[in-house]
Amino acid sequence: MMRRIVDAHHHLWDLDACHYPWLMARGVTRFFGDPTPIQKNYLVSDLREDAVDYELVASVHVQVGVAPGDELKETAWLQQTGDDDGLPSAIVAFCELDSPDAPHRLAAQLEFSRLRGVRQIIGRSDEEDAITGSGALIDNPLWREHLELVGELGLSFDLQLTPGQVPRVAEALAQAPDTDVALCHCGSPWDQSKAGIESWREGLRLLASLPNVYCKISGLGMFDHDWTVDSIRPIVESCIDIFGTERAMFGSNFPVDKLHASYSQVWSAYEEISAGLSVQEQALLFGDTARSFYRL
Repeated sequence: MMRRIVDAHHHLWDLDACHYPWLMARGVTRFFGDPTPIQKNYLVSDLREDAVDYELVASVHVQVGVAPGDELKETAWLQQTGDDDGLPSAIVAFCELDSPDAPHRLAAQLEFSRLRGVRQIIGRSDEEDAITGSGALIDNPLWREHLELVGELGLSFDLQLTPGQVPRVAEALAQAPDTDVALCHCGSPWDQSKAGIESWREGLRLLASLPNVYCKISGLGMFDHDWTVDSIRPIVESCIDIFGTERAMFGSNFPVDKLHASYSQVWSAYEEISAGLSVQEQALLFGDTARSFYRL
């Protein structure tokens, strides 16, 4: 029987609907690899085709780097796409929380019924972060103030960071206890040496000590382009052990992770790694945690 899943983290884009600078930048290798194969439209029909081996019952779309000023346009397109095609079920939009008019921008996003949260990336990789300076958000008082506002408005925050940023981010999150947070991509385990993994685990434990933080197991191909089930098993199992199945959920990060594996390879790896868990625990990871977190 085909497994029913909720994809807790994926992307879509229509190059005619919005402007995506990184999809237009030809020949520029990114932290996740060479984007050339995915620098074309990726629509719900493409996602469903990739997910043909699974019953994709719901999904969460996470903002994907539209040009400044196109944030509402992206959400409007996704809302219409969801209304027409059934997916995405939930939208995590972009918002500059360090902007003085963030409250107005959040209010505008809240006009869309599928909106569930926002994301503003803090860290991608040490190399890219050194150029963008995104890590400065962590200590920005206005960013911290608006992070609290996100929760007050009934929204969640999707958190993408690098392991070295965890202590400072945990301090900021502790000041916004009413804002539910989804840690993207297992907290970006870049250094997969023995020492690197142990340091990454320490960071996960710190974040998991905050009851409002959940973990999305996704995007592992970005950090290991040649991953295997055995190579990602310690990472996936650590996330599950540290956060528990009630605060962990699976996502594909498609089509970005399509650069390194098929949709079925990603999800069959999750199935193999979680095979020893109870039916209830598997149900949480493959859908129920995401349903609860994103109110699907």
